[in-house]
Amino acid sequence: MIIYKKISKLSTHLRMKIFMEHKLYIYNTLSRKKEQFVPIHENKVGMYVCGPTVYGDGHLGHARPAITFDILFRYLIHLGYKVRYVRNITDVGHLENDADSGEDKIAKKARLDQLEPMEVVQYYVNRYHKAMEALNVLPPSIEPHASGHIMEQIEFTQKILDAGFAYVSEGSVYFDVVKYNETNNYGILSGRNIDDMLETTRDLDGQSEKRRSVDFALWKKASPEHIMRWKAPWSEGFPGWHMECSAMGTKYLGEEFDIHGGGMDLMFPHHECEIAQNKAGLGKNSVKYWMHNNMITINGQKMGKSLGNFITLEEFFTGNHALLTQAFSPMTVRFFILQAHYRSTVDFSSTALEASEKGLSRLMEGYARLLKLTASATSSVVTTGLRAKCEEAMNDDLNTPIVISHLFDTLKAINLVHDGKETINAADLEELKSVFALNVEQILGLKSEVDSSAGNEAFKSAIDLLLNMRLDAKRNKDWATSDKIRNELTALGFEIKDTKDGFEWKI
Repeated sequence: MIIYKKISKLSTHLRMKIFMEHKLYIYNTLSRKKEQFVPIHENKVGMYVCGPTVYGDGHLGHARPAITFDILFRYLIHLGYKVRYVRNITDVGHLENDADSGEDKIAKKARLDQLEPMEVVQYYVNRYHKAMEALNVLPPSIEPHASGHIMEQIEFTQKILDAGFAYVSEGSVYFDVVKYNETNNYGILSGRNIDDMLETTRDLDGQSEKRRSVDFALWKKASPEHIMRWKAPWSEGFPGWHMECSAMGTKYLGEEFDIHGGGMDLMFPHHECEIAQNKAGLGKNSVKYWMHNNMITINGQKMGKSLGNFITLEEFFTGNHALLTQAFSPMTVRFFILQAHYRSTVDFSSTALEASEKGLSRLMEGYARLLKLTASATSSVVTTGLRAKCEEAMNDDLNTPIVISHLFDTLKAINLVHDGKETINAADLEELKSVFALNVEQILGLKSEVDSSAGNEAFKSAIDLLLNMRLDAKRNKDWATSDKIRNELTALGFEIKDTKDGFEWKI
């Protein structure tokens, strides 16, 4: 008998009281510790997450932050907060090698493909949205484009100039890191030391207009061949990469907001520069909690477009890549990412994905069995306590692997009831279904990938018809017909299991 702490008969009011005593703690990269989440404005949360630079298809490295902060978005909503979630699209200003010189990544792609830059942007934004929808990532509240907020970036740059933390050089505007560091701490997020940076960096070709190599661009004067350009007080040019997030984050969430998220690879220089820009231009720190997901690696090396070692999401879904042994569904990819804590490194392998596929199948089959269970007058299996355990895990810095482990532990009880070896009463069954629906569907965002189209429904009905004919044959002791149906379906790749109520099958 599997027994859990029983609280199913507690009143809704008492359950809410118990729940509210569990506080959400998240790891703040800025303080390097877990902190209790307390929003700036009661019952409201402002969250900004760095989105993709859209010059190519999204890959697994893009999926991780999207899924990580989708989980946070879902859980904050579950806690009752009104959340404004802003996730940007970078479509201008992100130069090669994340530097202040070189060609714009999107403009380069447009030149190579003989397209307008915004054609490239639109094509890959559409594909990114399609991949996010397949992964069941909820759309953000606002999805601003950098190219649509040039005036805001010009105005923000002027604020920094007016405050004395930037300078104009040959039509470009650069942030004066040394001047800023006299009264502030450039390196507060990443832990970098400015003296070390000054000693170990050198002026690069084409960057002599900077006073120091650690300075970074707020506005760049466009070279004659540069396609994307706008008029500003200093030159005809384009904004620096870091400026877009300062401008758009504070435009839509206010000068101070709760959460800024992104991949750990953005901590330096992107987020470090963003902190400096906001403090210099606004005189205050804009973000209360900085959150970073760790990287996806291949053979220990970060997966990324710049390294050329990435596998696109489309390739995962189709299996069309040399490192993949098969196609993997979007839910398998999502489950693979959720099986690790968001702050841990995940090393990709096709074998690991195959294991995730099996685990996901087991979880979703168990959930489907749960939905079909019928209650008894008595209960020998007590399944309550699961809600509190899952809440405790989520409140501990979104510990999705622990939530998943609790759900798997409960599958044992579900299978015992399903096989007729244990019973469950109506109250416990209702609670168990509610907890699974909440955690599997609403919070983890996992869903059945069975096609519900008319053709697929007809296919399923045909298999059910054959297996019901087999049941009739067994009742009539027509073992030859029974075995023939089972053997031929098995040869076609079907897995068939006899149960006390009839049968189950899958492909």
